[in-house]
Amino acid sequence: QLHLVESGGGLVQPGGSLRLSCVASGWTLDYYVIGWFRQAPGKDREGVSCIDNSDGSTYYVDSVKGRFTTTRDLAKNTVYLQMNSLKPEDAAIYYCSADCPQWGVALGYWGQGTQVTVSS
Repeated sequence: QLHLVESGGGLVQPGGSLRLSCVASGWTLDYYVIGWFRQAPGKDREGVSCIDNSDGSTYYVDSVKGRFTTTRDLAKNTVYLQMNSLKPEDAAIYYCSADCPQWGVALGYWGQGTQVTVSS
């Protein structure tokens, strides 16, 4: 069974940066897709990014293109979400998952989430 743990959230000022980590255990990520999602209060969960760990290909939702980058370190069984030029509207709980709806992947494993707050 796949177990995912996010970390790296926190409070940052607009324009700042954070790097989220998603550490996997139970499976090696080499051939799996990991998606990053976020959910703000009162809003639907939104898919932010996906990475295919087999070849490093990525997907980003339009609102984060050019600001967010997802990478992987397979030696550490970890996926990262580097978030730059953060905006108040990026504030949400961020989750990693073995799902990527944009690519038709839905394995149903989710982390517990990490809070990102963007405020001056």
